[in-house]
Amino acid sequence: MMYSIVTCHFVFLCIIDNMDLQNEKIFAGARLRRLRRERSLTQADAADMLGLSPSYLNLLERNQRPLTARVLLAVAAAFDIDVRSLAEGSDRQLVTDLEAAAADPALAVLGLDRTELTELAESQPRAAEALTLLHQAYRNAADSSADLAAQLEGGDRAGQLSPTEAVRNAIDKRHNYFPKLEAAAEAFGSELKLTPDNRSTALEERLKDAHGIIVRTFEDDVMGGARQRMDFHTRRLMLSDRLSANARPMQMATTLALLEFGDLLDAEVAAARLGAKTEDALYRSGLARYFAGALLAPYEAFLTLAEKSRYDIDRLQRRFGLGFEAVCHRLTTLHRREASGIPFFMVRMDPAGNVSKRFGGAVLPFARSGGSCPKWTLSDAFRAPERLITQRFALPDGSEYLSIARAVFRPGAAHEPPVRHVVAVGCEWPRASETVYADALSHVPPTPVGLTCRLCEREACAHRAFPSMQKEMNINPWRQAAGPYASDEHI
Repeated sequence: MMYSIVTCHFVFLCIIDNMDLQNEKIFAGARLRRLRRERSLTQADAADMLGLSPSYLNLLERNQRPLTARVLLAVAAAFDIDVRSLAEGSDRQLVTDLEAAAADPALAVLGLDRTELTELAESQPRAAEALTLLHQAYRNAADSSADLAAQLEGGDRAGQLSPTEAVRNAIDKRHNYFPKLEAAAEAFGSELKLTPDNRSTALEERLKDAHGIIVRTFEDDVMGGARQRMDFHTRRLMLSDRLSANARPMQMATTLALLEFGDLLDAEVAAARLGAKTEDALYRSGLARYFAGALLAPYEAFLTLAEKSRYDIDRLQRRFGLGFEAVCHRLTTLHRREASGIPFFMVRMDPAGNVSKRFGGAVLPFARSGGSCPKWTLSDAFRAPERLITQRFALPDGSEYLSIARAVFRPGAAHEPPVRHVVAVGCEWPRASETVYADALSHVPPTPVGLTCRLCEREACAHRAFPSMQKEMNINPWRQAAGPYASDEHI
């Protein structure tokens, strides 16, 4: 759907009006400077693009002048970004990562508080990001040698981020939205005349006609536990017979992304500047799956039904023939500037508490290490796999969220039980009223939840599994608190 300049201008004005600019001055010098530097522009070049004088742009970047509505519009248009990314507060994930670094024993003696860390994130975001990356690398290097070897492929890259963390950081920087992949998927879907009813047949025919590849289904003893395997020698896409009907089109669409849009995937990988072969390969695979999701659930049609149904996940599953996890993943990608959905976060966790997928750090900050809070009812989904588990919760800083969780299962290897995960998707509570899930929770007080025990400030919590890194433990042999690391006293 094409939007005119007038329409986009109207959308921007509506957004700005909702921000209440008359009552709130927006200082975003660091973010503005970062945008300019990412595009290798001088202040004079950027000022010319924005219709400003270089001296005025210099004042804006030094936070000596607030951003006006006109400048916000000019920046959003010139740099092709969502205007809200300039007007919102500091990067929550960045502040959370800074808090984790400041709480580490190596830095805890400095007593850095949240106000100081927020100021650092807002005034010097690149320096703040460098500090958090250094801390994450330090924590990785401080792990046991066995864990480090498993995480970093033999331990030959000690002191660096794991490939998984590096890729997660890169996706978070893009807010899990890739407009070039969206446009390519939309054009490809139109070319194939793809619909939920014909997609399996259409994808199979494309693989055969354009690439000479035949899709075949095989049993586990042939697949060796793999869900999908490409045999280039026999020109066969081999799919496991244990794949669900919804999973088969996703595998075919991902294969077509790799076959027909390799140059586009390579360009996106190059733009991320990850630098390591393993990280590039992980990122490229993730982008291929992103393309497949965009192909099977076209942006405009998906967003239209999402808004019409008040983000009813079951309806979205039925309409687009996708599993719960695929729909939740797609919900985190609705960030098109002129037609955006609710900003969602998503997390996938196994029964042991290991997080294997997460998106939306700008919505809900995630702890880089440690398990989730036991009061966040994710594990309840394992005990009721057919139910949606909804919850309203609040973090220590007072921010509130809606969480929607369900257990999902996929086939394991031969003679092994299914692989179980719980997938949770959610949003900030002020936007939750736009969903069907908030109605039953509107009068329910939020459950106090922490990001992880080591960073949680709630000392009296009986659910603590570890002592806080931010507070000294109060050991009193004459008083037993509610839990092994809880305290109902202050030192």
